[in-house]
Amino acid sequence: MSQQQSQTFTAFEGQRRLVSGPLGEVALAVRRAEQRAADRVAIFSDATGRAIDLDLRGSDDEIVARLPPGPVAPEAAAPRGRGRPKLGVVAREVTLLPRHWEWLNAQPGGASVALRKLVEAARRTHGDKDRSRAARDAAYHFMSAMAGNLPHFEEASRALFADDRRRLATLIAAWPNDIRDHIGRLAFTPDPVDPSNMNR
Repeated sequence: MSQQQSQTFTAFEGQRRLVSGPLGEVALAVRRAEQRAADRVAIFSDATGRAIDLDLRGSDDEIVARLPPGPVAPEAAAPRGRGRPKLGVVAREVTLLPRHWEWLNAQPGGASVALRKLVEAARRTHGDKDRSRAARDAAYHFMSAMAGNLPHFEEASRALFADDRRRLATLIAAWPNDIRDHIGRLAFTPDPVDPSNMNR
């Protein structure tokens, strides 16, 4: 999933896409839309596919001031103890077998350095696969929220996770256009779901 996509959000009014973009722009557009909306308006994170709740009371400036500055990882929310705060080092418990600890402690720099190197190597090796999995997860969360009651949802979910684009395209062809297109955008960006990309 691209860095830009991880920082964007999409709002839907019922089954119709209202706007996509940075959270501030989307929040203000939703606030205006809610004053005339006939259907429920929902905002989704493009990074996770999950709906988010915002406090849209007050003036535009007040709404924007209340927005979170960015995604907060669980560890970032915990108070920091001593250590190296400028490096963003976070202490967490790791449970390993004795032979694992022996090997880690024997590595240059000790266990912490060895673990960081192992994690970075795994991120380099499996980065594309991890991004693809995260993209499919985001598409599934959005599908569950917006299309869980639509025909062929279960089969479409299986096709999504199997990366069977042709079958997915067939199963969701009759779904509302904006929902169908957004699923493709989340799951396959920068190679979105459309007939030319899915028939592979």
